[in-house]
Amino acid sequence: MGVLYNVDVAASSPREASGENVVTENRKVRIVLVDDHAVVRAGFKQLIDTTDDLEVTGEAGTAADALALVASQPCDVMLLDISLPDASVLDTVAALRRRQSELPILIVSMHPEEQYAVNLLRAGASGFFSKAGGADQLLEAIRTVAAGRKYVSASLAEALALAATGDAPAPAHRQLSNREFQIFVQLAAGKTVTDIADEMCLSVKTISTYRSRIFEKMDFSRNADLTAYALRHNLMN
Repeated sequence: MGVLYNVDVAASSPREASGENVVTENRKVRIVLVDDHAVVRAGFKQLIDTTDDLEVTGEAGTAADALALVASQPCDVMLLDISLPDASVLDTVAALRRRQSELPILIVSMHPEEQYAVNLLRAGASGFFSKAGGADQLLEAIRTVAAGRKYVSASLAEALALAATGDAPAPAHRQLSNREFQIFVQLAAGKTVTDIADEMCLSVKTISTYRSRIFEKMDFSRNADLTAYALRHNLMN
């Protein structure tokens, strides 16, 4: 079962006040699927089509197509795969937030949620669903974020609670900002500072500064240390 946060939603939400489309009892929840694997989208669509209250109204295989889709047609929830070929998930969430500030975004991933969810929730995602979860859990997650609440699994909620109370040490990568985490993952994957600078349209000096901060916060001195850590914590895309 998932855990629901912010259960009480104001009767007059920002979406209603701004005139944006909101979910009502009179129509189905409109869902956009974003995953670069057509077979995965087909599987999600088949599951969603078995329900009476949800429907898939759009599909995309890249971040660019996802942004174009939400700009051209209304939707109530986006299911966003964590790994897309043309942009990082953090940048994609940020771009979506700039265009559709109230759109619930449910991240779907093969990675253990404890490793990525905190950064993505901090970036503006509405929830995080692991593909290891069951069909009923996915439908619950969609309905939860569509209702304006946050969704995380019970196991993640427990991990977050333990970290907050100091009963369990937080992993070193939790100290990183979203941008630092994004660069950390790329460094761990073997990309050079120049490669990352080109991809992110930043200067080599800026990326080098981020790299130094990452090493300092995580107490590492070599890229190989980052790679070993990322593999150990299942952080590699």
